[in-house]
Amino acid sequence: MENKEIFPELFVLGAGPGDPELITVKGYKVLQAADVILYDNLANKELLGLAKADCEKIYVGKQPYGTYTPQETIHEMIKHFAFTRGKVVRLKGGDPFIFGRGFEEIVYARTQGIKTHFIPGITSMQASGFDDIPLTHRQISEGVWMITGTKKDGTLSADLQLAMQSNATVVIYMGMKQLAVIADTYINKGKGQTPAAIIQHASLPKKKSVTGLVKDLPQMAESNQLTYPALIIIGDVVGLSNITPQITT
Repeated sequence: MENKEIFPELFVLGAGPGDPELITVKGYKVLQAADVILYDNLANKELLGLAKADCEKIYVGKQPYGTYTPQETIHEMIKHFAFTRGKVVRLKGGDPFIFGRGFEEIVYARTQGIKTHFIPGITSMQASGFDDIPLTHRQISEGVWMITGTKKDGTLSADLQLAMQSNATVVIYMGMKQLAVIADTYINKGKGQTPAAIIQHASLPKKKSVTGLVKDLPQMAESNQLTYPALIIIGDVVGLSNITPQITT
């Protein structure tokens, strides 16, 4: 029997914020055609059920503050499977280009002569709407700052100091280990009374969330047993979740 010709391709695909039904139609179709899926910790495992029977599914995720697959190893796997199997889908939680390494993987694949494709996903901050927290609102928030809570060296992004000077909503990814630093930063600027929320698993049935003031972030997390993965949202839009619309007939 003649061997099938292999066309090496990499699809960097955003799995969305958790709910498997929030994946894009394009992403859905690509998963059905994949020869190999390299999936992350935050990608919903139900999505793997879309793959064909002979698709190889390999976990290459990073456990929160624990074991992880080195990026160099992931690169080598992309190369190996693209040339030996064909369509490789790199399935990443949220959107691969927002505090992910999706672009790094695309650049690497191109240097190896692998055709690449990017398929965006819904990023986790957009799931704040499930808690009635819009990221922007007329006359309240003029924009959104997306900030990483943990840089490569483990420190909080200095951009938080800039974000605090605006009326924009501040969304902090990967910031649960920095709650005390975030709270102190706002307190020291006289903004400790700013509304804040912590949301964990926003789009899933196991969702947990709490709202309060930014100065109380550490206590809010401890009292409600909130851990990673979670988003921190700071700004007056958080207070809108307490508004109950009047229903008229």
